[in-house]
Order: sequence, then C-alpha cells, then structure tokens
Amino acid sequence: MAANDPPRPWLRLYPPGVPADLPAGGLPVPEMFRQAVERWPARDALVFALRPGLERRWTYQELWDDISHVAAGLHAAGFRKGDRLALYLPNCPEYVLSYYAALRLGVVVVQIAPLYIHQDLKTPLEDSQPKGIVTLDFLSHGLKEVLGPRVSPQVFLGRLREDAPWWARPFVNRELRRQKRDPSPARGLSYVPFARLRRTEGAVPETSLDLSEDVAVLQYTGGTTGTPKGAMLTHGNLAANARQIRLWLTDYREGEEVLLSMIPFFHVYGMTAALNAALLFGATLVTQPSAPTAELLFQYVRRYRPTIFPGVPTFYADLVHHPQAQHTDLKGIRLCVSGSAPLPVEVARQFHALTGGVVVEGYGLSETSPVTHVNLLGERARPGSVGLPVSSTWVKVVDPADPAKELPCGVDGEIAVKGPQVMKGYYRRPEETRASLIGGWFLTGDLGHVDEEGFTYIVDRKKDLVLVGGFNVYPREVEEVLYTHPAVAEAAVVGVPDPRLGQVVKAFVVRRPGSQVTSEELIELVRGQLAHFKAPREVAFVPSLPRTLVGKVLKRSLRALPPSAIPPEGS
Repeated sequence: MAANDPPRPWLRLYPPGVPADLPAGGLPVPEMFRQAVERWPARDALVFALRPGLERRWTYQELWDDISHVAAGLHAAGFRKGDRLALYLPNCPEYVLSYYAALRLGVVVVQIAPLYIHQDLKTPLEDSQPKGIVTLDFLSHGLKEVLGPRVSPQVFLGRLREDAPWWARPFVNRELRRQKRDPSPARGLSYVPFARLRRTEGAVPETSLDLSEDVAVLQYTGGTTGTPKGAMLTHGNLAANARQIRLWLTDYREGEEVLLSMIPFFHVYGMTAALNAALLFGATLVTQPSAPTAELLFQYVRRYRPTIFPGVPTFYADLVHHPQAQHTDLKGIRLCVSGSAPLPVEVARQFHALTGGVVVEGYGLSETSPVTHVNLLGERARPGSVGLPVSSTWVKVVDPADPAKELPCGVDGEIAVKGPQVMKGYYRRPEETRASLIGGWFLTGDLGHVDEEGFTYIVDRKKDLVLVGGFNVYPREVEEVLYTHPAVAEAAVVGVPDPRLGQVVKAFVVRRPGSQVTSEELIELVRGQLAHFKAPREVAFVPSLPRTLVGKVLKRSLRALPPSAIPPEGS
C-alpha cells in the first residue's frame, strides 16, 4: 500500500478469512497448475462433453502430461519466450492444452473469439502478428480468408472428432454438417495437425518468468474507444486474480468441486473465473463447445452434478423462466457467479428461490484480468451494487473531465481501480496506455459512485459501448459496415435495453435520396461481416440524425426517440 493510497472502508465488511491483501510471493499460473497436479494427480481435471455422455476425461496427471507434449511440440516448432500464439477456438481440449503449454514456455496467448469472421478476425491478427494460431477444422475456412502477406502464422489444426471417444467420431462430423459447419480442413490451407503436437516427446525447457513484466495474454478489447486494443495481462496479473477469486470464495472446497463452464475461455471472464479458478485449485472442470442454452444446462446438471456455475445474466434470466426449471434438481449448485454484465436484482432473487443456491455478482474488465469487485454472499449482499473491491484492490471515483480530481463519497464520476490484476498496458498503444493508466490507477470508462461502506455502484458507461449478453459491441464498427451499402447516407448505432441480453444493437439510418433498402437487407449485411451478436436487432429509418452545433450525432437523443417519431419503414 502506497502512502498516498486512499483508505479502504470496505475492509470492515470482508468475510471472515478474506485478507486485506494477497499474501506475499506468488507463483505464475503454470507453477500453480503443477502444484495442483502434485496434490490431486488421479482426480478428474477436465471433462470435455460434446453432449452429456459423449465425453473424454483427463485426470490432473494426464492433462499435465498432454500439456507437456504440446509445450514440447511448440518448442520444437521454434516457439520461444515472447512469441505470440493465437487461440481461435471454442471451449475444447485444444484450448486448454495450448493455453497452459504456451504459458509454460513464456509464449503470449492471443485471445481470438471463434465467432469472429472477416474484419473482426483480421484486425487482432494483424495487430498481434502471432507466430502461430491454433484452430479447429470447421473454423479453418474463415481463417484461410484472412491469411496473407500481413497475416501468415503457422497454423495448428485440431479435429473436433479427435476429442470424442473413438466410437462416436462419425457422429461428430455428422453433427457439424447438420449445423452447416464443414468439418474438413479448408482447401489449400497449409497446417500442422494439432495431434502431432500432442504426440511430441521431449523435455519442456524451464522458462524463467517475471510476474510483473512478462506478458501472458493479449486480451483484445475496444475499451471505450471502439478501436480493438490488446490488453497486456502479465503472468502476475493472471496469478493474482486467480488468488483473489479463490480467497473471496471462503467455502470453496479445494479438490472437491465440480465447475460447469458454459462461458467461453476466450472471454477474459471465462479464462479466469472458469478455467483458472477450476484447474488451479483442484476442481473438475466440465465444459462443452456449443452455444449455451437452458436445455443444455439442464442436461449437463443432471449428468455431472456441478457444484459451481459461472454464468452471465442472460443465462440466469433464461433459466428462471424455462419450463424445465421446475422439474430439474439444481440444488447441488452451491455457488453461481455472474459477471460480464449487470445482473438484474429480480433475476438473482428468482434464481435463489428456485435453486437455493447463491448467485454472487462480480465486476471487472478485460484490462483487469478481469475481477476487481465481488458482492458479498447471501443476505449480506447489496442488491444493485457490484460489491466490494477484492484483496489488494483500491477503488476511487474521479472527475471524468479531470482524473486528477477525486470526487467525494456518493458522487457519480468515473470509476478508477488499482491492484495487482491491472494490466501492464495496451499492446503497441503507448498514448492510449498513458491516457488509461495514471499513477497505477486504471480509468475504467464506467460511471458510478462508491458509498460510505465501500460498495460500488455502476450507473452508466462513459462512452457508447453496447454490451450484448456480456459481449462488447462498438457502434463505430457496425456503422462502418452499414455505410458500405450504397443506399445508406448516414448511420448511427446505439444500444437499447433488452430484458434477456441486457442490451441489443439498434441502428438509425438515413437513406440516400431516391434509394431503397430494407431493414432485413442491412441486418444481413452486418451479419455477413461481423459476429452475429453485433448485427442490429432493429433498423429505424429516419429523415435525419440529431446533431450538436459542431455536427456530432446526439446518440442519447436517438435512444430517447419514441416509436411514434419514427416514420414507417416504407415511407
């Protein structure tokens, strides 16, 4: 704690056993995982289930051995400390093996969402210039489209059928084709079979890792600007945040829990609160690659009896209103974690009434690994708040126009946080790093206040970022696609409330005189260029966009525009 750091009134409310600060020392994530292997070698570490019952299992020792093979294979392929390896993968064994293998070698993991196509995919690859990329067969077609002189990594290609029991492999390809996903590698794509890495023999070189300096992960985020930036998360950031989460969950039973993850590991929340939170502390991690649905959850709960479930608010809302909820025993789930977007108070109440389990809400950002706050458990929770800062974490509220000016308790301003989980900076973005990190404090871009006890409340976002089911959508990138249509003269994109997803994208479009285009055409245009969740749910055609005197579009006026003020589409 520095002499000029503000006081931490929230420490008085910490649950018994939660320290004010992390214990001194600490190991990097690969060493934490190695210790878990030593403690629980024969316990199931990973259960990868393409569907309930169609699964492969790894004990902690088996998983470590496979990670060692992959690490040896990457080293033999020329990967050294500081090189970058992109993971363009859903939740699957290839992700888990590549992630920990890369961290062991000091190779930087570049997180790429498998939802990304075209420019979405090209931008982070061009920025990070990875030496290699790990992907799956059915994703290789989209990847091949963006490879070229500016993006030419070595491709390691996994086959999803190889992650299934031998007797079920024909089913995997049939299911992929049913989903209109081609399970054959893209024609003309030069690649190394991922299976070859898994068979590599040889010792893994010991790599010295500096916790505070060596970057472990590039987590791409647009922050508040809409321009994708790689948040440089160090080995110390990842290890500290895993320890902070573990310390807060005082009833976590090391070596006994079963954690069901339907949140993706490529999202910083899934990477930390599911993958690392499970495998570094002896839990059995159950995961699957499909888009999560309530029906799937009920099936997985019945078969695997999870005790911990990290999810997003959208998912909890779906569950409490699903007909099967009344007929499925969910009471084995002792703890549910909600993150990536605000959790409606009523949804948390309904879920507790249904299951008896506790839903604890957290808050964080890609730049903070991600967790900075967690609410108290049970009756001590403060509804509507994102909770208290975790161990070794400080929070203050500053004037959005002058970050040097701290605001008093209860006054809304920009939330700033400080702690060992805060990123090193943005990759190759020194100016944006200086603007976001001031004296060790990270300016979150979120507006809110802290009350006298230390509970933090988020009231709005500083910029126009749209949060769709926990995924960031930056209006500018959607607007750029809309502007490519010849009938579009002007376009503005905003987020509007949605009871299930929190927010959805809505576009306001001014047509060129004499031109015609339908809302369906524009929605399909965006779907063809960006991830599906970025496509507008609705397109409103307006005669003009409201602007300030200097020409800036007044998006708050668009959000407040009543339906009666919008002309019918055909007019």
